[in-house]
Amino acid sequence: MNSHQLPATDRSATEVVASLVERARAAQREADSYDQEQVDNLVLAVGWAILEPSRNQELAELAVADTGMGSVEDKVRKNHRKTFGLLRDLHGVKSVGVIAERPEIGITEIARPAGVVAAITPSTNPAATPANNIINALKGRNAIIVAPSPKAWTTCARLVEFIHAQFDRIRAPLDLVQMLPAPVTKVATYALMSQADLVVATGSQANVRAAYSCGTPAFGVGAGNVASIVDESADPDAAAEKIVRSKTFDHATSCSSENSVVIVEPLYHPMLDALQRRSAVLLDATMKSRLQSVMWLDGSLSALMIGQSAVRIAELAGLHEVAQQRPRVLLVEEDGFGRDHPFSGEKLSPVLAVYRASDFEHARLIVARIYQYMGAGHSVGLHTRLIDRARRLGETLPVSRVIVNQAHAIATGGSFDNGLPFSLSMGCGTWGRNNFSNNLNWRHFVNITRIVMPIAERVPSEEEIFGSFFQRFGRS
Repeated sequence: MNSHQLPATDRSATEVVASLVERARAAQREADSYDQEQVDNLVLAVGWAILEPSRNQELAELAVADTGMGSVEDKVRKNHRKTFGLLRDLHGVKSVGVIAERPEIGITEIARPAGVVAAITPSTNPAATPANNIINALKGRNAIIVAPSPKAWTTCARLVEFIHAQFDRIRAPLDLVQMLPAPVTKVATYALMSQADLVVATGSQANVRAAYSCGTPAFGVGAGNVASIVDESADPDAAAEKIVRSKTFDHATSCSSENSVVIVEPLYHPMLDALQRRSAVLLDATMKSRLQSVMWLDGSLSALMIGQSAVRIAELAGLHEVAQQRPRVLLVEEDGFGRDHPFSGEKLSPVLAVYRASDFEHARLIVARIYQYMGAGHSVGLHTRLIDRARRLGETLPVSRVIVNQAHAIATGGSFDNGLPFSLSMGCGTWGRNNFSNNLNWRHFVNITRIVMPIAERVPSEEEIFGSFFQRFGRS
């Protein structure tokens, strides 16, 4: 079906998108001639648009007001930390012209823009994720058009206003950064993905699947459902502090928040005690059943629960005695997996499933069962003094990251005290039906042209290649 066969409203949306893309291409052609200093000025302009404290505060307040999810205070922290960390990663990084020369193999690498990027962004991070995508895209001299979640349109629009004001200061073309007009529809979003040169999709799996099927090269992320193991060697207080800090940040709207903790005997009860000392409340079987009945409707996670505080969730579930305790986290003991045990899945709220494991190997198998249901490819947490155990998880579990002795939601998207790139989009590899398994960063937004020069020929002997094979199996 071509655009002229679409209903009038759909055709109008497609034509609006085509106009945005045409303007973006004109702006990108101008940026294509920028030198490194001009590119870095674009990046810093966007960074300051969101980092300036009064603007950051306004965006955080808008985000919570628009979506009804998360914490203003934590969104201020997230906007600052994720953006400032990304600027740290990009500071001094060459992204224009020759970016690598390897004379030993005769290869010179030149960074080239992808063109026009379509960024599909979620309601859970309506300022931080667009800013992250915009900065990465501009670092590669691209133009970018954001398709925000309809709930988060106002927040994204305000962010773009702030960016354009900074662009006016540096005399940059405003059309390098655009967004879909309201109301954001599936037709307009799909038209944008189809007409762009590259798609970056973060958020619901429906959006990610649409991105992969639109015909444009795409990066999309897998489902979250992080589990963390606390083994028998761990310090329960240190582990509990990190898990609660991670689980409560922005009311667990992050895909990197723990959804299950697997505790190895004999640390089970000491760990529960440590969690409860930090205002985690363990629900009994009756309370768990009541919570389950309101958290999942017809098998789907209720939107009313996403990104709410533990107190609010307890109130919505009619657990008024629990709510009066002012919990930070709600704990539910679990021993099953799959749709019949929905607490084994992603909850996007400060509700944490607790599993008991007889030993470390049993804990590993529990996590594997959890990821058979949901979350394969993302990450696993490990709290331990036996650091070599991280390799066992990395070699056997379907995960792209093993986060050791850290607050998972804060560490997995990059941190000032680990080496991962700052990002709000974590690839989950083929396990999570993704085409990448690292943290989305500026290099995903560029093409690399390679100049190939002749070098001295070196042809190995047959013995070098087959020697050990022939010694073991013979030459027949």
